[in-house]
Parts: sequence; structure tokens; C-alpha cells
Amino acid sequence: MEPKLYKPPPQVRGMTSLDKEAFTQTITVPALRVPTGVLNKVVKSLKKSTVQRPGVPRVVQDAEESSDFRLLLLDPHKVTSPSSFSEVEAEALRSFEVTKELQDYELHLTYDNLKSEEVLEAVLPLGQDVTTSFSRVGHIAHMNLRDHQLPYKNLIGQVIMDKNPGVTCVVNKTNMIDSTYRYFKMEVLAGEENMVAKVKENGVTYEFDFSCVYWNPRLSTEHQRIVQLVKRGDTVFDVFAGVGPFAIPAARFGANVLANDLNPESYRWLQHNCKLNKVESKVRTFNLDGRAFIQGPLKQELPALIKEKAGIHVVMNLPALALEFLDAFRGLLHLEAPSDENLPTVHCYGFSKEENPKMDMVQRASCSLGFPLEKGCSVHFVRNVAPNKDMLCVSFTVPKEVLFSSDPQQTESGEEPAPKRQKCEEST
Repeated sequence: MEPKLYKPPPQVRGMTSLDKEAFTQTITVPALRVPTGVLNKVVKSLKKSTVQRPGVPRVVQDAEESSDFRLLLLDPHKVTSPSSFSEVEAEALRSFEVTKELQDYELHLTYDNLKSEEVLEAVLPLGQDVTTSFSRVGHIAHMNLRDHQLPYKNLIGQVIMDKNPGVTCVVNKTNMIDSTYRYFKMEVLAGEENMVAKVKENGVTYEFDFSCVYWNPRLSTEHQRIVQLVKRGDTVFDVFAGVGPFAIPAARFGANVLANDLNPESYRWLQHNCKLNKVESKVRTFNLDGRAFIQGPLKQELPALIKEKAGIHVVMNLPALALEFLDAFRGLLHLEAPSDENLPTVHCYGFSKEENPKMDMVQRASCSLGFPLEKGCSVHFVRNVAPNKDMLCVSFTVPKEVLFSSDPQQTESGEEPAPKRQKCEEST
């Protein structure tokens, strides 16, 4: 490990309220006196040997305050004597007629010159994990602190805000995601308590109250992947739409969209974002339970859509529960004449902790539908959300045997769905 230029004072260890002055330190570094006429060339040639610190200039005024010379500050761990320069560096100094004569310079380092990792490593007890990672949601930094870091939570929040330009609020998740309305309860660690964020994803602008809705910046690639499957004129049913990261881009691509969310706040911001992105005429919004949306608006639109040629997509992004809603498709169109011409494609998300997560997803989706999907679906890995926990998306065309089943309470083989559901639960 490379030696560190800054060694924190021992008295900052265990600090829970940030005292920036306590981090101030003066160190002695070697400096090279360089004529101003060749200064830029020398700086470039000695770039690997100079001091590299946030907010610390590499070039300073010399002690004599001469306009003809400047001091170039060097890293004391890389340059300890004139012989420390590499052959290439030494040759450059000779060609620029710079004397390899070093002098000491008293460098004043403050909290502002430290990286967030350095501050937190100095403060937290030795041997404990240091967390500097966070999700950025507009001006908000969203952290997920561990229990041993909670005594230092406000200090950590202040450091994250200080060291990341544009972050004016730092929050910490206080519990798991709410499975009904899909948002985290959180507390403000530092900064303003303004939770209304503005973000841009894949060229689309969204605004929302982050404390009341679900938003995950790590899903931008997945949002884009699904939207790129949609063609102009297609219809998209977004069962758990949130604030619109699938619905609005799809509408911008020319799709007709029906977007739903049970959370009244998500529904409100979904409507707001449709107007913000000028797609309100292409998106019909609903504030229903996911099952009610499938068995209501989706069921009403489907008979006419399957007689046309345009694609039909159903997006179900509620990973904790979405697979359990698939049984809503059983016998959904049992009063209609069976057809296999233009059946809807479902993109359903879920979590898996199993050794074979893709197989697990297919088995659970099959259980919920009451129909085997093994040969009629694809599974896409989305992301690893925790150790041994993956998020995946299973995509399939709804089988006509499911959609047009004469008895929505039974599967094709006549089995009652309740035992099937029990088996699904046991398999997870």
C-alpha cells in the first residue's frame, strides 16, 4: 500500500460531531525551485512526483516572492533527495536547466484537502467498515448505513455532503422497502429536508418526492432495455408504474400507455411527469391495486388489441410481489373466443435467493400462472441487490390456455390454484 501524505491526528478517532478544525495539520514536503519560463513544461514532466491533493496547489510562490521563480511541491514519499527522480525526470530537468536542489516547504493541510474516505477512516473505530457509497437522486445522497455506523450517522452525512458537489441533503434508509407503496422510510442525516428531487434518466426528466415514492437510479439500464423492445404503435400496460420510468419513455417512443400505481403519491407524480415530458395525451393513468388494474382496464382493452397487429407489453416491476399477481391472467378473457394471434408479452420482475435463480423465477411464474413456462420464456439478470439475492426479469407470451381458460379458478389440468400457490410459496 502506498504511504499516505496525510496522517490524521489521533484525537479525531471516535468523533461523532464534525469538528473540521481538528483535522488541520502542517507537514513538510520537498519543493523544487523552477524558473517561470519553463514552469509548465517541468510540471508536466514531473507530474507523477508532485503533490496530488484536493484543493492543494502544486505550484506556490517561493520564499523570496520572486516573479522569476516558483516552487513545485513534491510528494515526500516519492522524492526524498535529488537522486529520487527517475532517469526520464532527471533528463527533463537537465534539458530545462533546472537545478535538482530541493528545499523544504511547510504545507498546511485542512479538512477541505481530505477525501471523504480519509475523514471517515480517521473517525470510525479501527477495523470497522467505512461507508462512502450512496445512491444519487438529484440533490439527495441516499445511504444504507450499517448498525455499527449509526452512532456516527450525522458526521457521515455531513462529510458526504461536503465532499460531493451538488449534494445538499443526505438521507439514510431506516427500514426495508414498504411492499404496499414501494418506498423507504428514511431520516435526514445532513443538509436541507427538501425531498423533492429532479433527475434525468435516459434523456427523460422526472420530479418526485423521494420520501414518498420508489426510485432506484441503478435501474436506468433495465428501464432502457424494456423500452427498446417497444415499437411505435404498441400498447404498454405498466402495472406498477411508480413515477413513470417505463411508461414515459415508452410514450415518447410512440407507444400507447396505460400506467398504474397503488401509491397515491406515485400516481400524482406520474401524472406530473407525463405533463413535464409532454406525453399526457399518450398515457392514461390509474390509481389501482395491480390485480384490479389487470382485471379492469387491461381486461377491457385486451380483446380489441389482440385482433390488431401492434405489440402488447405488460410490465410488472414490483420484485417483492409481482410474481404473485400473475394468477390474475387466469381466465382473464374466458368470455372471448380463443385466439393465439397477438397475445400480450409480460415482463415480470422478482427477487431470488436460490442457487439457480433463473430456474427459480420460471418455476414461481409457472406456479402463479398455473401453466408450465419452461419452454416458453426468457429470464434476464438485472442486478445483484444483496449477497445471494438477485433481481431478475422473466418475459413470456401469456399462453392462450391461461388467458382464455373457461374457468378462471382452475388451471388447464383442472387443479385448484390454492395448492399450486402453496407449492410456489414452499419453493421460495
